[in-house]
Amino acid sequence: MANDDFVKGNVHQNGVAVITLDRPKALNAMNLDMDIKYKSFLDEWENDPRVKCVLVEGSSSRAFSAGGDIKAITISKEFSDIIKVFTAEYSLICKIHQYKKPYISFMDGVTMGFGIGLSGHGRYRIITERTLLAMPENAIGLFPDVGFAHIAAQSPGEGSVGMSFSRAGNYNFIDKNARNARGERFLERFNKCCFLGAYLGLTGARISTPSDALFVGLGSHYVPSGNLASLKDSLLSINFSEDPDEDVKSLLGKYSSQPESEAQLKSLLPHIVSTFGQNRSVQEIIEDLKKHHQSSDTFVSKWANEALQGIGKAAPFSLCITQKHFSRVASAHGKSDNELSTLNGVMRTEYRIALRSSVRDDFAEGVRAVLVDKDQNPKWNPASLDEVKESAVEAVFGSLSPEVEELQV
Repeated sequence: MANDDFVKGNVHQNGVAVITLDRPKALNAMNLDMDIKYKSFLDEWENDPRVKCVLVEGSSSRAFSAGGDIKAITISKEFSDIIKVFTAEYSLICKIHQYKKPYISFMDGVTMGFGIGLSGHGRYRIITERTLLAMPENAIGLFPDVGFAHIAAQSPGEGSVGMSFSRAGNYNFIDKNARNARGERFLERFNKCCFLGAYLGLTGARISTPSDALFVGLGSHYVPSGNLASLKDSLLSINFSEDPDEDVKSLLGKYSSQPESEAQLKSLLPHIVSTFGQNRSVQEIIEDLKKHHQSSDTFVSKWANEALQGIGKAAPFSLCITQKHFSRVASAHGKSDNELSTLNGVMRTEYRIALRSSVRDDFAEGVRAVLVDKDQNPKWNPASLDEVKESAVEAVFGSLSPEVEELQV
């Protein structure tokens, strides 16, 4: 199948524009041509009066998108090609975040890395019992990018009130009751849940239950997979009013439901907060996890062990980048004078980190060990956290050289 066929776009009679990712053998991993075509559809439809909303879906139930085509980046020998890839990816993410029309993602199946970038910044994020979410980039010598740190810093957890806040970006959109009677508790919970992102980013932990996906804010609505086809049919049958957003909300309200199980991350939150708190070093996090692993509570002990295993697979240099980046983005939240308080600012910083990380030996080695030879035995450089130099980590965040243009978003 040609690259042109991997991303399909179609505008239906009632004004629903559908993007279908159709590269099933690669779990809809996105390459440069796919990124460009995807964004061209969004650009065209945003100002087309016929289009009322956009639906994005995968062609099979196995995956929405497993992320970016990582192997294609490592194969390229030209730095200019790497620049093109990250420019296309990050510009597309910013377009989705700022999209003027309702943007709906069917996150059915594997949704990882750039797949979260394509869905997590949209207004309506539909998850099913088959949804599998993760940011595993540290294990291949990169870092959890695609604005995931911004999503984590915005999301207070616990349902729709948090979701409207996370996407609106200011306190005026919080439900009145939350602002008043529950305001202090709401903001306290918000500050705590910022650390969920650091936990997920550092460990690469997988989210496989609808309740957890909703809790962390990656999903906005839970719809059982068996009802997705019916939901799509109903969406394609809507006679849109002057307010398509309200029409979509109303329809999703009919099809969505609360998961039966409680969010496991909710019960683990006190441990996550104490362990992955702001400005804690990776070494301190590991020491705390080792203590939790000795807990008599088997649930906590298992969680700590799995977190340690996840961190153990990651490149030490990537872990240090991740800890610093997520901490800075969390600290910037709500501070309008801080560039990292906006997604565009976060993406400009991540662009710098991504370009520099992609030419480090760790990235090529991680891809070799995980995706090519699959021996799961990468030889990282530096090989341990103690060998990571703070100055080298800090340099990754600095402005690009005059020869390389900053991300224009």
